[in-house]
Amino acid sequence: MAHFITGKIGVKVSIFVNFFILIVMVIGTYILINRQSASLEAELLSRGQIQSIVGAKMIGKIIEEAVDNGVFSVTEAFDTNYVTIGNFTPPKFHTKYDTYLDKAILSLEDEFLQDKSVVFAVAVDTNGYLPTHNSVFQKPITGDAEKDKVGNRTKRVFNDPVGLKAAQNTEKGFRQIYHRDTGQLMWDISTPISVKGKHWGGFRIGIELTTIETAKKNLMLTLLAIMGTILILSIILTTAIVSRSLAPIRVLSNRADDLAHGKNLQDEIATTRHDEIGELQGALNRLRMSMLIALKMKSK
Repeated sequence: MAHFITGKIGVKVSIFVNFFILIVMVIGTYILINRQSASLEAELLSRGQIQSIVGAKMIGKIIEEAVDNGVFSVTEAFDTNYVTIGNFTPPKFHTKYDTYLDKAILSLEDEFLQDKSVVFAVAVDTNGYLPTHNSVFQKPITGDAEKDKVGNRTKRVFNDPVGLKAAQNTEKGFRQIYHRDTGQLMWDISTPISVKGKHWGGFRIGIELTTIETAKKNLMLTLLAIMGTILILSIILTTAIVSRSLAPIRVLSNRADDLAHGKNLQDEIATTRHDEIGELQGALNRLRMSMLIALKMKSK
């Protein structure tokens, strides 16, 4: 009976303590997830801004070196006489410098895609003309307009509102929400490219929003797993500690039950602690002695 009573108390205390721990952990986890998610998004966007700034400087330098080495003139570097290539939908164009850029900047642009959050990293002129796209978007032409729109996007003019703003932007790390014609929703981050002191175009970095959401989801699952593990350990430890703390009460409960039935009155109940349990031990021992005296007087 005593074990049942103290067992119920132990369960109640454990549930009560862990309930409040759970509330604190839920609130803490919610705040932490929100803060970490915001921090994660800010980190990805900041990284994209840095990448766009670095890319713009490198592309500008490559074009200037080509001019200095006589590959093409400054005028040709700014060629906007777009010559139609074949019969594509959307149309593709050739300029006086694009063949050189295919060789000079492709590997550089592809290097940015080593960052898995980056979907594309490209240079465009002020009209949105994209002479050299990343390798992943230069797949062989299939003749299927929809497939080619996704797989082969090089030498197109991206003069949609976001594309033109990115191309004509003069601000470093300029951010926009980009509804790509492939159906993807992403951040577009651009930095102006300067050639011989003149605005040539912009270097665009594309970061898909689902990449950020996936990163946030992974972060949330990781934090929930950690908090869940902590809660389980808390339940185990709390139950063990409460059970150990109630052990003396279980003993005293048994002794009180014995006293109630007049058993083991000769066995002293020692005071082993200096707390409430010790006070209870002393009180039960005094009760035991009183019962002994009463029995002796009765026997006389």
